[in-house]
Order: sequence, then structure tokens, then C-alpha cells
Amino acid sequence: MNADESPDYNRRKELPAEIPHAPGTPAPETAAPEPQGTSQLTGRQRLVQGLWPPRVTRPQLIVALLLFVLGLGLAIQVRSNNDSSALRGARQEDLVRILDELDDRTERLEEEKRRLEEQRTGLENSSDQAEEARKQTVERERQLGILAGTVAAQGPGIQLTIEDTKGAIEADMLLDAIQELRAAGAEAIQINDVRVVADTYLSDAGSGGVRVDGRKVGEPYLFKVIGKPQDLEPALNIPGGVVQTLEKEQATVTVERSEKIVVDALRPAKRPDYARSSSQ
Repeated sequence: MNADESPDYNRRKELPAEIPHAPGTPAPETAAPEPQGTSQLTGRQRLVQGLWPPRVTRPQLIVALLLFVLGLGLAIQVRSNNDSSALRGARQEDLVRILDELDDRTERLEEEKRRLEEQRTGLENSSDQAEEARKQTVERERQLGILAGTVAAQGPGIQLTIEDTKGAIEADMLLDAIQELRAAGAEAIQINDVRVVADTYLSDAGSGGVRVDGRKVGEPYLFKVIGKPQDLEPALNIPGGVVQTLEKEQATVTVERSEKIVVDALRPAKRPDYARSSSQ
């Protein structure tokens, strides 16, 4: 091996000279420096940075608004359904009393149905249908006379006394009492000396008191009611009923049961001007 072919271990190696770039030409690309602290963030921190602040699009906002309106509507509907019942806050004893009253009304209707069916059966099976029809007609006339107030009546019932020293009782309060008594099965009602019938009307008197069918009735208001006492008295004492309403007006209310109530105030029999029986 000659000297020219021997490896030159002692020859100095130099880096290539730095080539300057002309002005206006792009500089050679260099790696961008990493932001300080990026390499120190944990995975949870990078997730939080990606989620906050939120980037909400317009469709997402519309869907969220619709869901909110739907949820609000459902909440209002549920609350209105829960508050719609007037018996929601009633006590157990009051609920039992109301159920008993409903059962009594159902029993009265069933009894009336049975009575009418018996009358029909009697007419169909009677050998002397004319005589049976006459008896039923007389009985029906007596019943209609009691309802119309043209005949006196007596029987078990209650006596309702309302003392109004403050003068706060109005006609609509007494009308509520009449309607409640009728719903409980009252067959004859008298207020002081005025008979209450189907076309009875009440109005407030200008100088105090109440007018019943145009006649002034002053306190104490005395109701004589014929009917089943076990139905009439609870109907007046139901929660929020007649007695509680009158007592809120500082009136004194007394209800007494009796086995004999006499309703003797009469109404004149009126002959209709135009209506006639269809059987004539």
C-alpha cells in the first residue's frame, strides 16, 4: 500500500460552509418552538382546555331551547294535575264523611228507581187497572202538592237556625244552603214564613236582610226542612260547606235533628196561562 492509498486518519474534516440566502427568498424551514408548559400539561388538563370555553353551534342552541320549553310544559302540567283536586288537603275523617254522603245519595236514587218500577209492575199486574191508576194518581197529586208548596207537610228532618248580628249574610249564601239541602234529599223547605219551591228566588234587601220571592226575611233565619236527618245534617257540615262559610262571616249556625218537622207555609196554586196537559 502506498502513501496515496492509505487512509487519511489525520486529515481535518470541516462542516460545509453556511450558504447565505438571498433577500426575498424564503428562509429554510426550522422546527417551531413548542409553547412553554405544553409538555407539562396532563391529559385531564388538555381535556378541560378542549371543552372550555364551549363552542356552541346554532342547531345545538335551538335543540337545547326546545328541550327546555318541553320540560317546562311537562312540569306545569304535572303540577296543575296535582293541584286540581279540591280534596287534596282534606282530612281522612272529612273524606270518609263525603264518601258516606255520596253513598246515601246513590241509595236514595236506587230507592226511587225501585219505587217507580213497583208502580209500573202494579199497573201491569193489577186486575182493576183503572182503580190502581186512580190510587197512584191521588198519591202523585199529593206528592206534587208538597213539592209545589200548595199543601202542608210534616215528617222527620232538621231545623237550621242562622243568627246574623253583623248583617253579613247575603242572598247567595242562603241560596247555597237551599241547594245543598235539595241535593241531600230535602223534600220540603220553609224559611221563616215563606215556602221554598222550584221557582223560588232570593235577593238582597236594600235595608238589610234577604228577600225570598219578594218578601223580606230578617234574621234569625229559620229553615224548616223535611227529609232524612242523617243525610241533611252532614251535607251542611262538610268541609268548606254551608256551616263553615256562614261561620266565617261571624254568623251563629245551629242544626237540630227532629222526628217531626212541620212545614205549613203555603203557596197559592197557579194555573198556567198557556200550558195544558197533553192528555186532554
